[in-house]
This record gives sequence, C-alpha cells and structure tokens, in this order.
Amino acid sequence: MSEMDYYEVLEVSRDCSGAELKKAYRKLALKYHPDRNPDDREAEEKFKIVNEAYQVLSDDEKRAIYDRYGKEGLQGQGMGGGFGGANMDDIMDIFNSMFGGASGGFGGGFGRTRRDPSQKYALDFEMELPLAFNEAVFGCEKKIDITYKTPCEDCGGTGAKDGKMETCDYCGGQGQVLMRQGPMQFAQTCPKCHGEGRKIVQKCPSCHGKGYHEASETVTINIPAGVDSGNRLRVQGHGNESRNGQRGDLYLTFYVEEDEHFIRNGSDIYIEVPVFFTQAILGETISIPALEGELELKLKQSTKDKEQFIFEGEGVQDVHSGRKGRLIAQVRMVLPKKINDTQKELLEKLQESYGVESRPHKSTFESAFDKVKNWFK
Repeated sequence: MSEMDYYEVLEVSRDCSGAELKKAYRKLALKYHPDRNPDDREAEEKFKIVNEAYQVLSDDEKRAIYDRYGKEGLQGQGMGGGFGGANMDDIMDIFNSMFGGASGGFGGGFGRTRRDPSQKYALDFEMELPLAFNEAVFGCEKKIDITYKTPCEDCGGTGAKDGKMETCDYCGGQGQVLMRQGPMQFAQTCPKCHGEGRKIVQKCPSCHGKGYHEASETVTINIPAGVDSGNRLRVQGHGNESRNGQRGDLYLTFYVEEDEHFIRNGSDIYIEVPVFFTQAILGETISIPALEGELELKLKQSTKDKEQFIFEGEGVQDVHSGRKGRLIAQVRMVLPKKINDTQKELLEKLQESYGVESRPHKSTFESAFDKVKNWFK
C-alpha cells in the first residue's frame, strides 16, 4: 500500500475538496486505527500510510508539489507517518469517535473519555440498522440482536495466561513512543503494547490472547419519528463490558430504505403525479396519496409538465425540532400513445379552433426562414 498514489490511498479523486478529503481520511483512520485492530500489523501499516497521505494532501503547498512532481518532490518537506500532518481538529474528531460515551441520546457522537490502555477493546461500538421508509418517518419499536464483548474470567481480561504480563521492551513500559516530524516531536501510542506498557508472556488458552469472550442479547429500541439515513442513536449501557463490569454504549446508524412512490429530501417529501394532458388543460381536481392519508390537488388550467404544487406541513417531522416539512407534488404529463379516427377528428377541430395560436412554430421561425433564403441569393 505504501507504493500507492496518495489519492488512491484515501480513495478520493484528484480534484476533491478539502471537506471530501477530511471525510475520507476520518473514515479510513477510524477503520485502521490500532485500537480497533489489536495485533494486526497490516492494519497498522495502512493506518500509517493513510496519515502520511492526508498529511500531504491536506496541506495546499505540499499537495501542489505532489501533484506536479510526485512523492519525490516532497523529500525534505517534513513528510512522514503518524499524526503530524493532520490538524488537531481532525485528530480530536477521530478520537472522540472512538473512546468514551456521549451524554446525549439521539444524534450524539462518541464521548471524550479515553479508555484504559489495559482494556483490550473499546467499550462503545457501532451497528448499522436498516429501517423501512414508514418506520423512519413515523418512528417505531425494534428488537435487535447484538453480540458484545465481555472480559475473559480466566485471565482477568489481560489476554495473558494466569494474568502474567511483562514490561514492553519497545516502549520501556511508558506506553508511548516518540516520533519525529520534521523539527517537531510527537508522542504516539506504542504499536506493540497499544499504550498498556506491558506485553503478554504467554497467551491465555481460554480466550487465545484476546482478553475477551462474546455474549449475545436482544435489545428493544424506541426509534423517534423523522430519523433519516446517516442519523445515529445512542443506546446507553448496551456496549461492550469492561473489566470492572460496566457496559459501554451501543451506537446505531440508520439506513432508510426507499419508497416506491415517495422520495424524501430531509423533511420534505416529493411525489410524482401522472396527469393526462386533458386534465392539465382543463384544470381538474384529483386525489393524491400523502403520508397520513389523501390530499386534494387542484390543477389550474393549462398546468405545465413538471410543475410543482406545495403542501405545507405534510412532510416528515424533523427529529430535532418536531416541525413538519412539505409535501411537493410534481406533475408528469401523460400523452396518449395512440388515437382512433374519432379522436383524431376531434383533436384536429380543437387545433383549428385555436387559429394561429395552435401553430407557434410558424411565427417563431418566420424570420429564420427568410434569413436562410437570403444566404443563397
């Protein structure tokens, strides 16, 4: 992975914006962080190259040099692994997404309390929860099965046989190592002991050195009305179990399925209404489906294709404010696929009754015809 193009490393295009770059970096840094991948050397290497790529591409000057000359042009520019190149907002954003527990319920991020380095796994964890369209719009109660981690009793959650550990020879028991970033020096969690300062002498035969076993439970979740894809709900006390018996938190990220007729955009709902051309010309009143029943749509005379009619307060309830959005009905003009002789005769009579108005192309192109004729004189 170290030989890959930095844009490929972060899975972004070469013309990506700073916001797109930061989003991609955060996703990959969370994915490959050593605390989420204990004893995984491949993930550790990927984590380093992701930080190296972001360090370069998030700096406008370094990015310009890299785009023109490649990696060789950056020699002596302070390029390297670790967190040196990522700004502190990015670092804290990532760490806040990994440790501790948030105080709120719906929509909160992870908290800011760093976990004990001797804890083999994070106490909070995430799950994606699919919801039907109506479940998200109106809210619902869901029962979900989860699997969480509980400390191994045989080794006390250490992962070591009989709990026997020895001082880490890589960091000398400090739990951190110093990394140089150009003229600056940074402390980083020791990649061997993951900040604990000690290492396993012999793996626990019960948990095979992991320090935990897995348990299952069924949790009942009350989902508020108005949630949307990407929203996150904190379920307190249903995360992994710590060595002192306390449970972390479960975070549910929602994925809302699409509906056959309704299209959602935030709190607004769109629906396409097929209208026959005669209905649009005459201005008919028709019934259309809404989230909570039916609505009367009064078409004005000569309604146009793709014209929109707005119904305030008929959309989705905002999960934070409780206010409802709009229902927006958009007309889709329907023309007859074929006509019989009687219909053709009637339409011809209707067209003739409009006189010059029924042939707008004549007045529009009259001057164009004259101009083209003059070209060949």
